[in-house]
Amino acid sequence: MNISKSVNVAIYSGLIAMIIGLVAFTLSWNLWAIFGGSLPGYQIFLFPGNLTLTYFWHPIFTEEVNFWPKLFMLLFGQFIVVTSCVAVITCLKKLFGTKLQNKKKNQDK
Repeated sequence: MNISKSVNVAIYSGLIAMIIGLVAFTLSWNLWAIFGGSLPGYQIFLFPGNLTLTYFWHPIFTEEVNFWPKLFMLLFGQFIVVTSCVAVITCLKKLFGTKLQNKKKNQDK
């Protein structure tokens, strides 16, 4: 897997996670009265975005941020965290894959 393919996989994964997060947030927001709270699984789908809201954006801004900027921060955090994690995982997979291939070649000699 070359570096450009790894980057593309990471970016597409981040975009998919952002879209899933937007759908989960929208459903949870619109179905709040039906479920009597947030949508089941909401915390799982938006875990990366909530991490950035809690540990990155909250110390910078106060809680009095308007709705739309806060939603943008949530989705941006969702994208960045998932993209970064997928990029690291693909790089580690590539690194360990080449090391295992080299080790196998050395054992065959």
